[in-house]
Amino acid sequence: MRHSGVKMRKKNVLLAMSGGVDSSVAAAALLEKGYQVLGLTMLLSAEGAGPSDQAGTRSPVRDAAKVCRHLGIPHETMEIQEEFRKRVIEPFIRSYLEGRTPNPCILCNEQIKFRFLFEKARGLGAGFVATGHYARVIKDGFYGLSRGLDRVKDQSYFLFFLGQEELGHLVLPLGDRRKRAVRKMALDLGLPVHDKEESQDACFLRQGGVKGFLEGRVPSSLPGPGWFVDRAGNRLGAHPGACFFTVGQRKGLGIAAPQPLYVVSIRAEANEVVLGSREEASFAGLVLSHSTWVKGVPPGGFFHGTVQIRYRQTPIQCRARFLPGGSLRVLFDRPQPGVAPGQAAVFYDRGNLLGGGW
Repeated sequence: MRHSGVKMRKKNVLLAMSGGVDSSVAAAALLEKGYQVLGLTMLLSAEGAGPSDQAGTRSPVRDAAKVCRHLGIPHETMEIQEEFRKRVIEPFIRSYLEGRTPNPCILCNEQIKFRFLFEKARGLGAGFVATGHYARVIKDGFYGLSRGLDRVKDQSYFLFFLGQEELGHLVLPLGDRRKRAVRKMALDLGLPVHDKEESQDACFLRQGGVKGFLEGRVPSSLPGPGWFVDRAGNRLGAHPGACFFTVGQRKGLGIAAPQPLYVVSIRAEANEVVLGSREEASFAGLVLSHSTWVKGVPPGGFFHGTVQIRYRQTPIQCRARFLPGGSLRVLFDRPQPGVAPGQAAVFYDRGNLLGGGW
């Protein structure tokens, strides 16, 4: 992303507001720090409307507007449903049909939320953009991104694509706060969303999860029933479609076996799901493509660090080296289960984010 060329007023900040507790408290925290805040709610999709009662009183737009009125700040909405469909929904569907496991939240942050936040801020002459992510912007000769103080809520994993230009104009007011304190602050301030539950899945997934979503959106593109097989190709039982499974999955297989079975790989073209033991579903490493780095350049052609291949995962010690063509080979200190193609691998050095890729 590139956001240069506009002189911005320093203390004006454009805040992404989802109508939830975190972005609402972020607005209050920014006001406490002396910023002039404009709340912006992005309308992404009908699926992303979120939980609401019959009157729509819990919709993201209405909740965000209520909070803004309560705090005395302006609120705007931006309709970007078509961009969201092209850049998030369609790649999400395509990935599952091709046997990969996407991370739509990272893609949405990179391709939608931060892209449009910075574009809107340029047009308004705002000096900063802000979100309610639990991570910290740091400056030590260059801009960096560090884990949030609340390790359980840390969301730096979802922001690995940010570079120097973005971080120089980004404020993350919840990075040095714990979730419990944020919830209490919402209550103390009388924010109308103080008791609102958190979303647990991608915003466009409702009851039925991935399976229900795919069946509702692209029923004619689904592969139909196929076979569970072992690594030698022997059939172990039937499944409803390879696109409904992910590497490392154990639950929901419906296969009786003397030992636990895991998804080892997905052969999308054959509509086969390969099952095996935990050892067979563990991998010594991975190959990363399309990597980006906070400093703009990687730590080196060969480097050591820690890597996360899933959100909330305990970081893994690893070593990495670049291959001809620019891809990155990563070797774990010990084999890891559930290395799913399509996910993000994110690198850290003592809590500071280095970068990541797919």
